[in-house]
Order: sequence, then structure tokens, then C-alpha cells
Amino acid sequence: MPGGIPYIIVNDVAERFSFYGLRAILVIFMTQYLMSSDGQLATLSDEDATSCFHLFTATAYFLPLIGAIVADAFWGKYKTIILLSLVYCAGHFSLFLDDTQLGLFLGLTLVAVGSGGIKPCVASNVGDQFGNTNKHLLSRAYSWYYLGINIGSSTSSLLTPWLLENYGPAIAFGVPGAFMALATLTFWAGRKQFVHIPPAGKSYMQDITGPEGKRMVKRLLLIYVLVAAFWSLFDQMGSTWVLQAQNMDRIVFGYELLPAQILAANPFLIIVLIPLFTYVVYPLMNRLFVVSASRKMCMGMFLASTPFLVTGWAEFQIQNGATPHIGWQLFAYLLLSVAEVMLVITVLEFSYTQAPKRMKSLVMSFFYLSISAGNLFTAAVNQIIQNPDGSSKLEGATYHLFFAGFMGTAAILFAIYMLSYKMEFIIHEEADDDEQSDQRLQPQPGTA
Repeated sequence: MPGGIPYIIVNDVAERFSFYGLRAILVIFMTQYLMSSDGQLATLSDEDATSCFHLFTATAYFLPLIGAIVADAFWGKYKTIILLSLVYCAGHFSLFLDDTQLGLFLGLTLVAVGSGGIKPCVASNVGDQFGNTNKHLLSRAYSWYYLGINIGSSTSSLLTPWLLENYGPAIAFGVPGAFMALATLTFWAGRKQFVHIPPAGKSYMQDITGPEGKRMVKRLLLIYVLVAAFWSLFDQMGSTWVLQAQNMDRIVFGYELLPAQILAANPFLIIVLIPLFTYVVYPLMNRLFVVSASRKMCMGMFLASTPFLVTGWAEFQIQNGATPHIGWQLFAYLLLSVAEVMLVITVLEFSYTQAPKRMKSLVMSFFYLSISAGNLFTAAVNQIIQNPDGSSKLEGATYHLFFAGFMGTAAILFAIYMLSYKMEFIIHEEADDDEQSDQRLQPQPGTA
């Protein structure tokens, strides 16, 4: 592996610890701990907290577009990551200091700007470390990168709810902030190990608006629009599923889990599933048929429609006065995690290899924009379904079935589009630092 990869992965683990640690407690904080400026409780309703959660997530995943343009055109990836990481740290510091609505707004805004701005740069920086001689390791590197995301996410999802419960918001937000500071320091320490791709400068807009840039953007955009449906379901683990878990029997092996701690099931499953699929499942499947990138993505999309059928069944039991065991939700986590392994890791690598040389961060930002769009859709649905009397147009299980149907429809459209999509493979060749060129290879047919 290239020398810069360990620094990227350690940075990734610490940064994801900070982000997911914050997210794991955000809904609980807003509904139970949020204060007014005069020291009185000023908590939000479940619906408003859910909308706020998804608006924050949407903002954090929209801003990669801005970070990508700044990195590709002006600052380069390294400078963009370092400077916006400092903004990121300032957001955590605000949440650590102030548990009022003002502190919440300022902190979440800075965290969204910092985390959103660095996302496409870090992900595309992984690919930048590879050239023609080691391109065969790229897929494995993205698997390790995604594994790092989930190591950070799993540990923080268990720890920060416990910190909030036992030590309050300041410590619960402060620990993720300390990890973000560690992430920034680690990335700075690796500066001499990285392959630095220079920014395009004044020619950047010509690259985007030229025939090749327009062609690539048009053929990729529909893919990300449809992948947004996955994120509209996936990120409800941190909102809808947390609220549902409050009404479930959460005793596992004699220990009662906190509702927000259930979130840790996803990253723990990912840590197990990534090597399982890489070394066992995919090789076995390849004996039956070629497991192309497009086939992985299609299978992931279809599988993603099933978890909300399971949580819908659990919600139906809750509606009828029962207290279903958390095992129902854990089964839904398993289904969604398998879909995530097949879809998201593949889309990450796909976003790098399909992008023109000087648009790597920009195309990677489309991946993150799909997360933003999915969360905006969820936030909008939660606002639209509210009746004036406080009831919902999609009560209980109906809400879950709506999203299952939405995901199934998106999966069908995705599969139809991938039947006609022609794969390309574009990476940086080893070249002089001031002149990088494209390597285009025709891979095996990528039809679905």
C-alpha cells in the first residue's frame, strides 16, 4: 500500500468517531437536554428533532460540492482538508461549551461546513495515492477506508450515548471534539507521505463545461439521484429507528441497551461483513456469475428495500400495544448493512474511477450530494405528513411501508439504467508532480 494510506485511514477513524459520535446523541439531546438562554429546558418535539437531524445531515452532505470545487480548482485537497478540519474542530468546541439553541445552531453549522467540505477531498485522496502500477489495490484500499469509517462509528455510537446519560452534554460532545483534533493532527503528520495532485486553476471551469466534462456529469448524475433513495432510508437509523427503539424491549444478554446505542449495530456489522464479502461471498458468487460493480450496486439497491418491511412489522406490533424485542430491529440492521456493503463501497470506488482526472473531488461530491438529497427527502416527508392536530398522515407501520415501496421503485429504475451504462476506468498514471495524465482501460463488461 502507498505510504500515505495509513495516515488517511487513521484520520478517517478519528474523524468518523467525532461525526457519528455527535450524530448518535443529537436526537436525544434535542428532545431531552436542549436548554434556552435563560437556563430552562427548551426541548424539541420528536418530529421537529427528526427534521432538524435530517436537515443537519443534508447540509453536511450538500457542502461537499463546495469543498470539491475549492479543492479541485484552487487549494488542492491537502490544504482544503487541513483548513476545514480546523472549522470542524471549532464546531465541536461550540457544542462542548454551550447546550442552548444558539450553541446547537452554531456548532452544527460549523461541523456541517467542516465535515462537508473535507468529505470528497479525503475520499478522492485515497484514489490519488494509486497509479498504473498499483491500481489493482485500489478496491482493497477503499474497503479498508470504509472499514475505518465503521470502526470510528461503532465505538462512538456506543460511547457517546453512555457519556450523555452519565456525564451530560458537555462531555458527550467534548470527547468527539477531541477525536477531531486528533484526526487533524494525524493528517498533518502524513503530509510528506501523500501524493499531491495540484489544483486545476483557471482551466477548471473549462474542464467542467467542456464536452468531456458535460458527458461524464450527465451519465453519472442519474445514478446518484437514484442512490439518494438508499440514504433516505439508511440515515433514519439515527432518527426513526432510535425513536422506535424507545418503545421496544432492549434487554440483550441481561443488559438493557440505550436507544441510541442500537446504532452501533450497523458499524459493528460492517466491520464483520466487509472481510466476509471480500474474501468469501464475492469469490463464491464469482463462481456462478461475474460480480461486476453494476451488479453489486443493483443487488444492494434491491436489498435495501427490505429493512423497512421488518421495522414496519415491529411498528405494527407497537401500535397494537405490544413491546417487540429489539431483535426485530437488529435483523433490519443486518439487512441494511449487507445492502450498504454491496452498494456504498462500490459507489465510492465507482465515483473515483469514473471521474475525469481533474474532477475527482467534484464527482465524489455527487456521491455525498446523494446523501444530502436523501435526507432532505426524509425531512420533507416528516414535515408534509404532520396534521394540524399533531397526528400523522403516515401513522405507525404505514410510514415504514411507504419508504420500503419508495426504495423498491428506485431499485427497479436503477437496474434499468445500469443495463445500458458503459463502464470506464480513469486513474492517474505515475508522472511528474506537475503533469499527471489519465489512464483509461476498458474493464470487463459492466452490464447489470
